[in-house]
Parts: sequence; C-alpha cells; structure tokens
Amino acid sequence: MDNLKLMMDVIGWVGALSLLLAYLLISNGKLDASTKLYQYLNLIGSFCLISNTYYYGTMALVFLNTVWALIGINSLRKLITKEN
Repeated sequence: MDNLKLMMDVIGWVGALSLLLAYLLISNGKLDASTKLYQYLNLIGSFCLISNTYYYGTMALVFLNTVWALIGINSLRKLITKEN
C-alpha cells in the first residue's frame, strides 16, 4: 500500500467517525444541533470524506459530502453571526 492511499484511507475513517460521533451525540441528547461542536464535527467529517471519495473517484459521494459541508458552513455562519 502506498503512502497516499494509506493517508486517504485514514482521512476517510476520520471523516466517517466524525459524522458518526455527531449523529450518536445528537441522537442520545448529549448535543444539540445548534451548537458549534455539532457543526464542526459535521464539517470535519464531510471535508475528510470529500477528500477520500474524490481520491477513489466516487463522484456521487463527493457531491453528497459537498452539499453536507455547504449546509454545515451555512449553519455555522448563522451560529457565529448570532453570537456577535
């Protein structure tokens, strides 16, 4: 296994675990969707999965994760604007 493939695999796992952690925390009432932590977990996950899925050429998942990231960016922007 070459170094780039290994790095992309690790990035993919980090992304998957980040999204799963966000889902687990919100599903168990440990986190609210209107928190920065939830949005950051989603952004980290989607950016990692964009990299991984682009590397492997799965464009449908690149699209899905790009939309996921855009939703997260918009939600985070609203949270930050509301704070200020």
